[in-house]
Amino acid sequence: MTTIYLVRHGQASFGAESYDKLSPNGEQQAIVLGHYFNDILKEAPLVVAASMQRHQQTAHLCLDESFPESEIITDSAWNEFNHQQVFSRYEPRFNEPHLLKADVVKHANPRAYLSKIFEGAIERWTGGDFHHDYDESWPDFKNRVETALANLCGQLAESKPRYAVVFTSGGVISVAVGKILGLSPEKTFALNWAIANASMTTLRLVGNEPQLLSLNEHHFIKTVDSNLLTWI
Repeated sequence: MTTIYLVRHGQASFGAESYDKLSPNGEQQAIVLGHYFNDILKEAPLVVAASMQRHQQTAHLCLDESFPESEIITDSAWNEFNHQQVFSRYEPRFNEPHLLKADVVKHANPRAYLSKIFEGAIERWTGGDFHHDYDESWPDFKNRVETALANLCGQLAESKPRYAVVFTSGGVISVAVGKILGLSPEKTFALNWAIANASMTTLRLVGNEPQLLSLNEHHFIKTVDSNLLTWI
């Protein structure tokens, strides 16, 4: 029976010209995750990573601390949706990441403010009236992630490794969990907002069907240094 670990990437560079790069804090989160994998995994896992820079960086930093000889299978089907485009279609000035960051940091509760923007942008993206307005619509993204999960489960059912690790993003993990639990888009993306950087969501493969064992495990980061724990 295969255990699948869906890993959100470490903290990226929010508000920078390129979000798609780990922050120093994100690099440390990936290293802590690698130490944890070294403790809990009894043999090398099958490893899949999305193709974005933050996914690849997280995978390499993590595996350097645990299973440095593991091959990383790169699969862009596990990439995150274009969050910058989703934000900017909701509010055009947010096409400039530094403007979004400036708005967020000046608020007394930055996380609550960003959450409000996120909810509005996601509601527009998933609502059905504006699918034509995005390079990848919500139905297309949902179908891509669900297909990636089904394909992985089919492959694992045949090869039967003890462990598989997928380095991906919060939106992808939320859609995968939403598929398993039959969640609405609203409840799916409520999960997305709660998934911590470098956290693990654990699935168990029964036949070729995934079952949810745990969601958003991040205690291993908190026990090392609670200041490392981030969600943005």
